[in-house]
Amino acid sequence: MTMRNTRRRGATIAATTALALTLAACGSGDEDTSADATRGGEGEVADENGGATAPEDAEPITIGIHSGWEEGIAASHLWQHILEEQGYTVEMETADAGVVFTGLAEGDYDVNFDTWLPLTHASYLEEYGDQLEELGMWYEEAPLTMAVNEDAPIESLAELADNADAFDNRIVGIESGAGLTAQVQDEVIPTYGLEDMEFVISSTPAMLAELESATDAGENIVVTLWRPHWAYDAYPIRDLEDPENALGDADDIYAYGTAGFSEDYPDVAEWIGNFQMESEQLHSLENIMFNENEGNANDESVQQWVEENPDFVSSVVGE
Repeated sequence: MTMRNTRRRGATIAATTALALTLAACGSGDEDTSADATRGGEGEVADENGGATAPEDAEPITIGIHSGWEEGIAASHLWQHILEEQGYTVEMETADAGVVFTGLAEGDYDVNFDTWLPLTHASYLEEYGDQLEELGMWYEEAPLTMAVNEDAPIESLAELADNADAFDNRIVGIESGAGLTAQVQDEVIPTYGLEDMEFVISSTPAMLAELESATDAGENIVVTLWRPHWAYDAYPIRDLEDPENALGDADDIYAYGTAGFSEDYPDVAEWIGNFQMESEQLHSLENIMFNENEGNANDESVQQWVEENPDFVSSVVGE
């Protein structure tokens, strides 16, 4: 019986798990220990409506979340809600992207919902590809952007240099270590001749605070941003065109599991394969979580969003 290399929380847990798996593989007792019985076959518990729920012996599903990646935080909490409704126990851990992919490859995490491809996270797929399993692409076209207030006097980055005074000669950016910041410094500024503009490098919260202040006051502002982001739902903003493609091609967002995930959790893998979000859906979920509730009530935020989108969960789990 082939078993996946699952989470290792300590020597005692590992030893206990190994003993249990050995007994199961040897057919100890009269119980049916086949994969069908324990992972989505006859061993599933039916809910009151007859639908499939988590197998009785299903292990907790651990979601690895990239720290500070709001679309991944939103999707992960949404999936916590979906899985717990289906009877699974869900654990969530937040870490830097590199730590998440390492943990996913080593089986410390079961799934991640924020893998950007073909560009942003390509190096992790090159390093760990054999230890990961693609579960599906759930968000299409996730570009780096530069955004302005809706009534700004320009439509394109090609017009920005000649209209720098209208924006107080400033581009408001985010963290110094962000890939978006490097792309603006290395590609956008030289491509469009923006060297005379001040590129303010600070933090994402500081950028959003300036964006809110400027739009509330009816002032022009240009910021570095990306899609999906709740700011598009919260503020009257739009993207500047990028005719030279200096910001690069858009990624898509995928869910990836540790190798063997779909064998151990076939129903969950099927549901994740059904998972799709449109921009309006994701932006509205993020807006509730991070703008209205300031990231302090994620479970309640998801519940509110699900109530406002009553058909979404059934479209994923097939109810």
